[in-house]
Amino acid sequence: MTDALRRTRLANERTYLAWLRNALTALAVAIGAGKIVPNLGHVTHWPFELLGAGFAALAVVFVVAGIRRFLKVEEALRAGEFAPLAGRDAVLVASLAGVLAVATLALVFVR
Repeated sequence: MTDALRRTRLANERTYLAWLRNALTALAVAIGAGKIVPNLGHVTHWPFELLGAGFAALAVVFVVAGIRRFLKVEEALRAGEFAPLAGRDAVLVASLAGVLAVATLALVFVR
């Protein structure tokens, strides 16, 4: 039983690190979309800056959701229970990512 608990805790840590990697990726996209892309061409800056701010917000959501999930799973492990992913957390991340994907497509094809 102890080995299974250790493996589960390590899996929880790896999952938390994945949330953080996603946050760093979203932050890199925020910088690229908000600062680099508008300076490469003759385009109106504000739509790209707004898109960059959206990706920065997604990065914050990843960090907050990741730490909340990590702590919830650790608490459940201590109690010998299971902690399913909250539907509202999944919907929040998916909704924000979906909106940003559509906005990115709009900027790519309209500009």
